[in-house]
Amino acid sequence: MTSLVEISRDDRGIAIVTLNRPDAAHALSTEMLHCLSDGLDELKRDANLRAVILTGAGEKAFCAGADLKERAGMNEDKVKETVKLIGDTITAVENLPVPVIAALNGSAFGGGLELALACDIRLASETARMGLTETALGIIPGGGGTQRLPRIVGLATAKELIYTARRLDAKSAYDLKIINHLYPARQLMDEAIKLAGEIALNAPLALRAAKAAINQGVDTTLENGLQIEKDCYQTTLKTRDRLEGLAAFKEKRKPVFTGL
Repeated sequence: MTSLVEISRDDRGIAIVTLNRPDAAHALSTEMLHCLSDGLDELKRDANLRAVILTGAGEKAFCAGADLKERAGMNEDKVKETVKLIGDTITAVENLPVPVIAALNGSAFGGGLELALACDIRLASETARMGLTETALGIIPGGGGTQRLPRIVGLATAKELIYTARRLDAKSAYDLKIINHLYPARQLMDEAIKLAGEIALNAPLALRAAKAAINQGVDTTLENGLQIEKDCYQTTLKTRDRLEGLAAFKEKRKPVFTGL
């Protein structure tokens, strides 16, 4: 039986998480959400993990968001439970301790875009389309979109996009800084793996500390943020990797980091 979420790893500490429900544009059914949540729990415990790529199988869809066909058969309590599951799973993506790259290989609407917004870096194929389209369905983004999108594109732009339920092409999303880089579809995964490889060359504990400092400090005062940065910096001081970095610099060679 094919898994709804496939996870592969390489010897560099890079994991590729692939949503695999192409017949439904990788819509987030309850079963898929549980599979994804379990996979994220497993990755979070992996001390050798250095970077994660999140994508969808094929070239048509990254993720269509909530499974509305499944939801149509739910009562109100079950809908509330499922919306919470979506939000918790998307937050679990954001809370992975290592950098996460979203490779948007196709459409990403509603919860699909919310899933991408929880990633640290977003790459997209030139044919991708995306948007927070929930108001056109009589609801609002419920997986963090009303909070994460304004932090990326600014308050007024996020309001316009959510109020209009606008569907963006990849170039428009890139111009709004929702997407970091655009590539031809055939190059997308190669570029995502290349970027993950560039990240994975660096000290694993430093990557984790940097992500923690950025994520914890971005929404506080500068004074508090600087203290968070100081605290995160302190965690790297006693690591072997810091000493290896200094030695490699002195010896004019590439460092070999071990995550210790």
